[in-house]
Amino acid sequence: MLDFSSSFCDILKNRMAVFLCFLFLIISSATGCDRCVHQSKVAYFSKASALSTGACGYGSMAIGFNSGHLAAAVSSLYKDGAGCGACFQIRCKNTALCSSRGTTVIVTDLNNNNQTDFVLSSRAFMAMANKGMGQDVLKHGILDVEYKRVPCEYKNQNLAVRVEESSKKPNYLAIKLLYQGGQTEVVAMDVAKVGSSNWGFMSRNHGAVWDTDRVPAGALQFRFVVTAGFDGKWIWAQKVLPEDWKPGMTYDSGVQITDIAQEGCSPCGDGIWK
Repeated sequence: MLDFSSSFCDILKNRMAVFLCFLFLIISSATGCDRCVHQSKVAYFSKASALSTGACGYGSMAIGFNSGHLAAAVSSLYKDGAGCGACFQIRCKNTALCSSRGTTVIVTDLNNNNQTDFVLSSRAFMAMANKGMGQDVLKHGILDVEYKRVPCEYKNQNLAVRVEESSKKPNYLAIKLLYQGGQTEVVAMDVAKVGSSNWGFMSRNHGAVWDTDRVPAGALQFRFVVTAGFDGKWIWAQKVLPEDWKPGMTYDSGVQITDIAQEGCSPCGDGIWK
């Protein structure tokens, strides 16, 4: 694990380390207390397909995530794409209509509506209801809710890397991360040829998509910097893309993220539903 404290930044003077330290500290300071319970409102899209064309770049794959329980999140939760794939537990406050359990959603889009923190798929919206009251919940259109971030869990599923169709050997590689577990954010990414220590950084193109125009030849490995605990951590995927990688294909990274980030924010309790 790498500690991204100020002393760590002082010690590591190379360009990449300074960049990562600065990026991590900026994101950490701007991040709200995800683990806290927040009060807000949610609305819904009548079709989950509306969220599949979202800002995260998941495309039609999004419809298959989390049984279609999807959400567009406001910019403070979307976090310029770092919030893509994050999981939130949401429940409506009308106990006559809704269960105390609520539902869990995955962020797949940016919500530009400042009246609600989330816009949910209709399936997720109805999942907040008490048994047999899904249609009654839909009739309200907008509901008062409370929500908190929770770890994403993918049983028997590693973090996956999908090569975007826009990728073109040997000059351009764009990938997106799928099935990101834990309660973290990927804040930086490097790529190198398998067996090489000559790492090159990738940039976030948009949403969950990262790219580079300096593509190493051969099979490729990746390393990610994720928020973890109160600091940062490297996740190293040693063999991900084969030498003959192809656009449109999805590859198993061989690793999964299980960490939970602890933001440097005011205490808010343990986030347990009352």
